[in-house]
Amino acid sequence: MLVSFSEASVATDLEYACAYVRIERDRLVPDLRAAGVRVYPLAGALWPWTLRRLVREERFDVVHSHSPLVAAVARLVLRTAPRRWRPALVSTEHNVPEAYHPLTKLANDLTFGLDDVHLAVSQEALRSAPPRHRGTVEVVVHGVALTAVRAAADRVGVREELGIDPECVVIGTIANYRGHKAWPDLLAAARLVIDEVPGVRFVAVGQGPLERAVRAEHDRLGLGDRFMLLGYRRDAVRVLSACDIFVLASLQEGLPVALMEALALGLPVVATAVGGVPEAITDGVEGRLVAPGIPAGLAQALTSVAVDADARRHMAEAAASRGEIFDIDHAVRRTEAIYRQLLAVG
Repeated sequence: MLVSFSEASVATDLEYACAYVRIERDRLVPDLRAAGVRVYPLAGALWPWTLRRLVREERFDVVHSHSPLVAAVARLVLRTAPRRWRPALVSTEHNVPEAYHPLTKLANDLTFGLDDVHLAVSQEALRSAPPRHRGTVEVVVHGVALTAVRAAADRVGVREELGIDPECVVIGTIANYRGHKAWPDLLAAARLVIDEVPGVRFVAVGQGPLERAVRAEHDRLGLGDRFMLLGYRRDAVRVLSACDIFVLASLQEGLPVALMEALALGLPVVATAVGGVPEAITDGVEGRLVAPGIPAGLAQALTSVAVDADARRHMAEAAASRGEIFDIDHAVRRTEAIYRQLLAVG
């Protein structure tokens, strides 16, 4: 999201820098730098003090946090800074409260009022804010770079690269190997679909701490190359363009970027009705919505779309139309307007 935001910005009066705590974010560094963003790693247990020193030295005017735990710590560290270099604070809620560890939720709630501006990526993500502050939270759907997403499409090339027949129905996902993405449910549903629909293939892009467990379950179910686990791909959107259906089995979500990318590509969506997903998908129009945690229900919905070419075509048209509202330019303009308001007040 930060890469797309930076690439979409045309502001000449604002400069961007990105500081990150999680080491796997190293993979985004080349793209961020290519977009003109200065990048600072904050890895290590002492990252809060590194952040404080960085803000003091660089004199950042606004610090915008995108993780509840990082936001909680940053609020405490930066609100105690001397006024002469204390930045304005903005945070964005990206997920529903059920996705957070109780201690993370508590830390976020206790420090939430220290922000100058609160944002949320969906109406459901807004629930992560403490009830007493929800009236101060603005929903800004972050969106995706529609033109870039569509320009990356390479259905024929990806299928040739992966050895997938041009006429094969391909179901794809982009989801990190984390608990809330419900990979066991997705793999179990895939097994049922593969047994029911001849020739169907699954393609998945993702990374994360549960990778070993996901691959072990994939092997246990005997999915083989009918379910291709591709790991991390810088060209994830290009891979997704080779698919006919997008699937998401999550237990919690805010408003997934991958979902918006799928809509931009005109892919029918079969997803669990969690978080902000129903704000983007109407059951039976752009795809199918099912209850979370029920692999058989997910499999049934996937099968119904996979075997019905006419339904897929109509859903694909509706998905492409729906995708138009998720242009990241809207989010960039609104967010930069907020930054300017904070700078004017400061």
